[in-house]
Amino acid sequence: MSQHSWLINRTAVLATKHQKEQVIAPLFAREFGVKVIVPANFNSDRFGTFTRDIPRAGNQLEAARHKAEAVLKLTGETLAIASEGAFYPHPSFPFIGCDRELILLLDRANNLEIVGEELSIKSNYNHRYIKSSAEALVFAQEVGFPEHGLVVMSDPYTQKQEEIFKGINQTETLIQIVNYLLQKKSQDTVYLETDMRAMFDPTRMQVIAQATLNLIQKIGQLCPQCSCPGFDLIERKQGLICCWCHTPTNLTLAEIYQCQKCQFQETKMYPQGKKFAEPGNCSYCNP
Repeated sequence: MSQHSWLINRTAVLATKHQKEQVIAPLFAREFGVKVIVPANFNSDRFGTFTRDIPRAGNQLEAARHKAEAVLKLTGETLAIASEGAFYPHPSFPFIGCDRELILLLDRANNLEIVGEELSIKSNYNHRYIKSSAEALVFAQEVGFPEHGLVVMSDPYTQKQEEIFKGINQTETLIQIVNYLLQKKSQDTVYLETDMRAMFDPTRMQVIAQATLNLIQKIGQLCPQCSCPGFDLIERKQGLICCWCHTPTNLTLAEIYQCQKCQFQETKMYPQGKKFAEPGNCSYCNP
């Protein structure tokens, strides 16, 4: 299998209803000559929504895989792309929020699954209880409205569709819905959050583009033994030694890559380009 021969002139179906093709399709066309299409009748929301009224189908990777498998079954094609986003505290800096975008390529013809991802602190993800339309407008300004859309809900736990208003990107509409819920529910507050669907979040769309570039890079990583695409990292080993005392630290000493076809493994030492850790990263020198 040559580097990209298995992709040339193929059609990939994208499992989305949120306009992600705007950033994904041009990249695949440029790099591989792949035409990306979006089925008109595919409902990706059935695999989970950010508003929590439909729980996500498994973890982030599993949800993307479910989408890809479903869109292949629907269309009868052999090549699918699916993505899934998640927003949570940054794993290294928990006081900062982050957006992790995962994008999966599933190829039934060659029995391949390759995954790209991007972890970014560039996100407008936010939420707030408000007591008036004036407070809603303050929140809206803080999160980049109207370029970034909003969701208004009676409360963050409701699963009633009639109490969840998505895709709000006009001031008049925002005021009307906030006032409607405050009056209808006879409650002191309603709940606002950013609409994290790609077509209402240009910041997230940029992160999806970066995840797509990472996927393209991984497609080009060929197994040294059998030339299968997607030769990817499966494990990081800690233990980079301190330059002062030579005690192993928690920093990465080596990365292990593995082929999904022939299972060949390769260990890459010192992936950060350094053979020693600084004393500030050592629990002995800097307890």
